[in-house]
Formats: sequence, C-alpha cells, structure tokens
Amino acid sequence: MADLRNTFAGIHSPNPFWLASAPPTDKAYNVHRAFEAGWGGVVWKTLGEDGAPVINVGGPRYGALLSPDRRMLGFNNIELITDRPLQTNLDEIRAVKRAWPDRALVVSLMVPCTEDAWKAILPRVEDTGCDGVELNFGCPHGMSERGMGAAVGQVPEYIEMVTAWCKHYSRLPVIVKLTPNITDVRLPAAAAQRGGADAVSLINTVKSIMGVDPVTLRMSPNTGGMGSHGGYCGPAVKPISLAMVADIGRAPATAGLPISGIGGIGNWRDALDYLALGAGNVQVCTAAMVYGFKIVQEMTDGLSGYMDEMGFKTTEDFRGRALASVTDWQYLDLNATSKAVINQDSCIQCGRCHIACEDSSHQAITATRDGQRHFEVKDADCVGCNLCVIVCPVPECITLRNLAPGEVDARTGLVVSGSPANWTTHPNNPMRLAAAPA
Repeated sequence: MADLRNTFAGIHSPNPFWLASAPPTDKAYNVHRAFEAGWGGVVWKTLGEDGAPVINVGGPRYGALLSPDRRMLGFNNIELITDRPLQTNLDEIRAVKRAWPDRALVVSLMVPCTEDAWKAILPRVEDTGCDGVELNFGCPHGMSERGMGAAVGQVPEYIEMVTAWCKHYSRLPVIVKLTPNITDVRLPAAAAQRGGADAVSLINTVKSIMGVDPVTLRMSPNTGGMGSHGGYCGPAVKPISLAMVADIGRAPATAGLPISGIGGIGNWRDALDYLALGAGNVQVCTAAMVYGFKIVQEMTDGLSGYMDEMGFKTTEDFRGRALASVTDWQYLDLNATSKAVINQDSCIQCGRCHIACEDSSHQAITATRDGQRHFEVKDADCVGCNLCVIVCPVPECITLRNLAPGEVDARTGLVVSGSPANWTTHPNNPMRLAAAPA
C-alpha cells in the first residue's frame, strides 16, 4: 500500500498536495474546509505589513480562457494580497494550526524590501506556531508596482538579501516563491540558495492580459472601462512551470534544492509530472477554485493507485526519476527514427491527419486508395514529427512506431542506430502506465 506521507523542507504533511497561497487560503473558514476535504497542507494567502491597508478592486478580479465546451484552460487574477487585518490573520493561523497539528501550515509573506519590515513581521508570524514561511517574490500585478512581489523576484541580489534576513530573524523553514517573468529561472533559484533558503516554490503567475471586448474595444475584463495586467495560471502554464522545475533540478548550482511545484495541477497525473521531474511536493490553486476542495480526494486516490501498480512505496521512490531523460537539444539522438501508423479499424475517416500533414508538414499521408477515401502513412516521406498523432480526434488511432536498430529508414535509406526515440509510446516503457486514467 502506497504511503503518501511527505516531508518537504523539514515540514511534515500526510500527503504531498498543498493548497497554494491564493483566495482559497484567505481565511480560517476556507482552510478548515480544505483540511476536512483531505489536503495535506496550505500556504496561507500572502500577508503584508501592519498598518498598510490593501484595497482590492470592487469589480471583476478574474478572467479566463475557456475551451468551446467551457473547460478551464487558463485563469487570470488581479486580486492583491490579503485585505484583512494582519492580526486577524495571525489569530486565525494560530487557531487553525492548533486544530490541525498534523497538517502543514505555511504563511506567505510580502512586505517592503527593507530589513526592518521583515524583522518586524517574522517574529509575529513565528509566534502563531505555523510550520514555515513562503516569501512571495512572484506576484506580477499590483504589488510589483510598489516594489514588492515580482519586482524583487526579478533581481537575484534582492532575493539573496531578503532570504538572508529571513533566515537571520526566524527559525522557521524559508521557502522562496519564484516568478516565471524572468529570462533564466536558475539565477533567482541560485540566489535564494545562497541566501540560505530551505526550498523554492514555482511558478507564481505569468504576467498577462486576457483580451479585448470586440464591441467596446477596451481591455477585458475591466472595471469602469479600465483594466490592468494580471497573473496567468491554470492548465495552460503547466508546461512552462515543468520546464523551470527541470531547469533548477538539472543545474549544478541548485542540485538538491527542494522544489515545490506549482502551475496547472488539476489531477494526480499532473502531480506525477512534477514529482518525477524532481519536485518534493505540489501546490494547487486554480483547480480548487474551479472544482472545489474535494478534488484532492481524486488526487490522493489516483496517485496511490499508480504507486501501487508501479510498486512504489513512497513518492521518494520515483521523485526526480524523469530528470535523467531531460537534456539539451544538442545531445539528442539524431539517429533514432519513428514512423506514424494509422489503425484502420479505429480510423473514422475524418481526414484531419491528412490535412495537417499536407498543408503544414511533410505530405506523408495519402487521402485516397483505389478511388476511395482512405488515409495511410507513406513511410518514405514520414519524419515522425507527431503532428498527426496530436490532431487525430480518436485516442491511439495514430501512434508512432520506433524503427529498431538496424532497420532501414525508407525515407533516407540509412540504417537506424541507437535506442528508440520516443519512450512515451514505446511498448516496453513501464511508465506508459502513468498515462492510464484514474
């Protein structure tokens, strides 16, 4: 039986699924409900300095990118840090931690970039009995205009300086939350490590504008006709976050630095991707806002079932296992070759593969045979690009076949050497099981 108990940066929780610092963790009522649903931990919504009131807009704070069937693809948020009094939050944090001693409770912080500001707030937060602090160096809207959030996270020297202050004035584990709005995430991660950070979390939201109203030709959403860029999150940002998590995990300067993965996690499969690329746990926000707190039950059940099938006892058994398969492009095996194969029994003759290949790829799929509508791959022209697999509406109707070492590539006439190029679809790959539905 899989054991989901998790230790991250010295903080213990019954499972690796935490709620990220965001509207769902704004108050005790929400956090109690989250813990009742089964979340292993929460990061309390970001607290600011005492006596500096935060005022949010009274109109739309959220925007979304929806698919035609109204599935959430991306989410935009212009809400600021907590607008509740600091002492109210601290009192609730203390009460929640006492009520749920086995759950992880980390407090997100954002105050001006002065030593006195951090020195003042840290003892008050530590006195609540919380398990750690997360430094919000990632928020791209509102607070960044005041010299906080991403304005700090984009300057490695500031990250190192503030992290060092926090380690000096607090005994709590310090997690540094990184911004994706930067050229190379390895630089701020290394700065956090030099400052003494116990871990990093990433990504925070991506600076974004959702669109324009076609009638008024004003930014949408807006309040009183005016809008501002917000932070983009949800399923659309997951690939961005995974790349950054892998970058930090592979970099010699940050090797071994604990990582909390954030961005687009809506089910156990998403969490698996983060853990396999080196994250020690994951944080969830958008999915909880869209579907409610009980989604964690599918996450824990699905991950447990996967681990049982694979023979993994704990998440440490597979954490980081995928990192070895990530490399720079120059090191890829250019001798490996794949060919697309269409399963004629499941083909619905829609022709999308042919159109995509004919118009924008390598003209490697025929449209007719003996005067009849029929789609088939021409091995001599196929380069194994995978476009037809992606556009096909029927799952596994089109797959890639890896040419075995020694097999002749009909397109080039060359003998294939090396190992199969695409282990995701290779029949001998045990990790294919990870793609099975929960």
